[in-house]
Amino acid sequence: MPNMVLFSGSSHRDLSQKVADELGLDLGKVVTKKFSNQETCVEIGESVRGKDVYIVQSGCGEVNDNLMELLIMINACKIASSSRVTAVLPCFPYACQDKKDTCRAPISAKLVANMLSVAGVDHIITMDLHASQIQGFFDIPVDNLYAEPAVVQWIKENVPEWKNCIIVSPDAGGAKRVTSMADCLSVDFALIHKERKKANQVDHMVLVGDVKDRVAILVNDMEDTCGTICLAANQLIDAGAMKVYTVLTHGIFSGPAISRINHAPFEAVVVTNTIPQEEKMKACTKIQVIDISRILAEAIRRTHNSESMSYLFRRVPF
Repeated sequence: MPNMVLFSGSSHRDLSQKVADELGLDLGKVVTKKFSNQETCVEIGESVRGKDVYIVQSGCGEVNDNLMELLIMINACKIASSSRVTAVLPCFPYACQDKKDTCRAPISAKLVANMLSVAGVDHIITMDLHASQIQGFFDIPVDNLYAEPAVVQWIKENVPEWKNCIIVSPDAGGAKRVTSMADCLSVDFALIHKERKKANQVDHMVLVGDVKDRVAILVNDMEDTCGTICLAANQLIDAGAMKVYTVLTHGIFSGPAISRINHAPFEAVVVTNTIPQEEKMKACTKIQVIDISRILAEAIRRTHNSESMSYLFRRVPF
């Protein structure tokens, strides 16, 4: 595609390369490094004057360093006279901090939105925002893509008993997500109500729905320490579920997550590659990955050609 440059940040070069391959492009030349005082340095190695620039950088790994790197890359391209800069954020950083839920709590997702805007970004492409209101934190276009079509396709191809499955949300906040997926598969859904004592620690869970003698598929947008889904899996087995799968868009898997998954009664833990999973797959054979590079590539192509994005909300591009 003419007049277009695709750059990769440091967070997920493998995904960036797959997106570039789907688009038939070479990744743009950029060097990122740190000075001895740990300041981030970015050097754009080719002209971007008058070009449509896309920067792929996921909110994972060393989140703060990767975010700062993205901001510098955006600003470097803007002051080098690029026509438009689009930040492709497969996993939006600080997305869980989207509201004031306690006194004096920050709304860090709003702060990140302000930082990106001040850096000069013109457009955001992301996937399965933890809270859809984050789109409203920006005064620029934000395309929030959905992993649902790819997940539904994976279920149909890899779960033999999918017609006898039930889609389960591990919390009430995911009700809209599971009802939409259940409608796509023409199956039932259930919810698990949870109460927390504090962040990342669930105190009590109540299952709402009948999972007896059925295949339960837990669906969530992201999991960090995996305490919630592992407790939910045990609850579903105790309630009579035949098998338990879990499907996540963003598998952060920090702290004791891998150990918990290994000891939980999952048939498989399915995640997209918005976050690198290679090392975690070596430590846990239950983890399987859905490649979403084609979805991101098609979103970039449609943005560049000023085409509608609505196609991607309903189906996987071929």
